[in-house]
Amino acid sequence: MTTPEPDAKQRILLAAKKLFARQGYDGTSVRQICDEAGANVALVSYHFGGKENMLNAMFNEFLPQHRIAEIEAFKDLPAEALRLLIQEIIRFRMSDRDLITILQQEILTASPRIDMIRKHFLPLWSAFRDLLEKGREQGIFHFRSLDQTFMFTLGVLLLHKQIDYFSPLLQEGPPSFEELVRDTTEYIFRGLGAADLLEKQG
Repeated sequence: MTTPEPDAKQRILLAAKKLFARQGYDGTSVRQICDEAGANVALVSYHFGGKENMLNAMFNEFLPQHRIAEIEAFKDLPAEALRLLIQEIIRFRMSDRDLITILQQEILTASPRIDMIRKHFLPLWSAFRDLLEKGREQGIFHFRSLDQTFMFTLGVLLLHKQIDYFSPLLQEGPPSFEELVRDTTEYIFRGLGAADLLEKQG
């Protein structure tokens, strides 16, 4: 069974994602996107009403919200929920590097679109922070500052963008998804003073 060709709207979003990641939002024109997608420029206005709405639609389309929502069932079990959240963030960043690149470009440049992007990502980061807080309240996680710990753990999860820069010093080759999930989970849980949970589920 063959996979159906994406329709024009989907092709435009895929082309925009590719070009925004490589050239930046401001460095990419609607015409370039449509040329890449093989679509008429008028379709951008028809489907999205403009370039910024296209970016918004891109996050609506490609963010795996359903997978993150599944973790809600474990919200009262912060250690288990954190394991799942780490796994899903790594899965997402490995499977859609372009979208992560766009997110980080927009954050680094403090773009005028940052409030729109926050609406898509803050629920995820808020859930992550809540798990850290709940784990501390339950005596599972141990740390002084919630804000600092939140930023440190987030930095570990999003560090991959610096890998190319440090590549001359790296000798082991890229890790598999499973290795990255295991190593990241172990690093974060040890940092949270929860190494005993790793040993129990080893």
